[in-house]
Amino acid sequence: MLTKKEKMAYGLGDTASNIIFQTVMLFLTFFYTDIFGISPAIVGSMFLLVRVIDAVTDPLMGALADRTKSRHGQYRPYLLWLALPFAFVSVLAFTTPDFSEQGKVIYAFVSYTLLMLVYTAINIPYSALGGVLTSDPDERVSVQSYRFVFGMLGGLLVTACTIPMVNWLGQGDAARGYQLTMLLMSIFGLVLFLLCFFGTKERVQPPKDQQLKFFSSLGQLWQNEAWRVLCVAAVLLLTGMVLRNTLAIYYVKYYLGRDDWITWFMTLGMIGNILGCASAQFVSKRIDKVRAYIGLQCIAALICLLSFFVGTEQWQLAFALYFAWCFFLQMATPMLWAKMADTVDYGHWKTGTRITGLVYSSIIFFIKLGLAIGGALAGWLLAFHQYQPNVVQTVETQQGILWSFTIWPAVASLLVAVVMSRYILTRQRVQQVADDLQQRQADAGSV
Repeated sequence: MLTKKEKMAYGLGDTASNIIFQTVMLFLTFFYTDIFGISPAIVGSMFLLVRVIDAVTDPLMGALADRTKSRHGQYRPYLLWLALPFAFVSVLAFTTPDFSEQGKVIYAFVSYTLLMLVYTAINIPYSALGGVLTSDPDERVSVQSYRFVFGMLGGLLVTACTIPMVNWLGQGDAARGYQLTMLLMSIFGLVLFLLCFFGTKERVQPPKDQQLKFFSSLGQLWQNEAWRVLCVAAVLLLTGMVLRNTLAIYYVKYYLGRDDWITWFMTLGMIGNILGCASAQFVSKRIDKVRAYIGLQCIAALICLLSFFVGTEQWQLAFALYFAWCFFLQMATPMLWAKMADTVDYGHWKTGTRITGLVYSSIIFFIKLGLAIGGALAGWLLAFHQYQPNVVQTVETQQGILWSFTIWPAVASLLVAVVMSRYILTRQRVQQVADDLQQRQADAGSV
């Protein structure tokens, strides 16, 4: 059994990660279009290109982490080595230099690419660390629940404080406000990564005689059918989630017409995220987490569809439905990440090779592919519906924002539910795999 102290320490790493991840997902599109002055179509294309480049590096980083040997372990050292570079590059991404329009596009591309690459280098080992803290299937859900509750607390900090801090620190200069806000948040994130490093311990070790070769590891990865299902589900899930979260600020400002309520809307959603993550272990102990995950995706899709029928004057109902969507969708998140650890065990059981970092990083590759597609779709859909920043939108544009914010995310969640119906690692199967691996280890130790 892991102590609550260690689970909290692990969770602090996701608080640090989410300070950047949530800022990028919720504010970076708006920052580029309305503060930096880049057209939505260019932003959408840039997001797709950069996130695809970033996603390609994920398996490489996972393979590197699997081969890392140090006195601190395989995955923990990266929290120590990269906390400061991550903080520095985060500030660069939200800095607005006085360049020409072309110069701004180039600067945005370079700084955002660096941010995503450093994020990969620290977040892949951090994610894999969650798979080696314990081998207990139930404890893994608990660990991931702590992780995402603390991660969403980082998101809550972002949603509740970003705009007020930008206004206060910028004193009317939004560009400087964003830069100083990110400076303070990055320093805070650096401290949290260090607390995560010092407060955790790697326990699940790979076979001592294991020799890993990248391409042979990829072949063994492909043999893992549970991994293949999670990859497809991940890209669909993130496409819908990122599309909806990116457009949330546009939905409130231009469809509901409540510019002054943006912070409250997004903060309420983040509270729903936190409560949903906190409820995951309670639900997964009573319902097989595969069936629970499918059900939660269907509920999320239904809420999105209901949101389509909310009128511009029904802002209270819009707030309530967004809270409910965040609550049910994020309840499924710890279950998904616990399934990744189960998938590592299943691959180890099936092939005899334990490739924790490569499993996590390859699934995160598809998560980031969904992140890229969702972010790009947001920019492209805004351009398609003739969005113009900082002006009153036409009725057609308002309806386009509404459609993009509700219908397409609903379709994505339904597709995730269909894909996950093919996932084979039920609670009973996971326990059988865990027992068999323990027996193999005991037999090897007695030889």
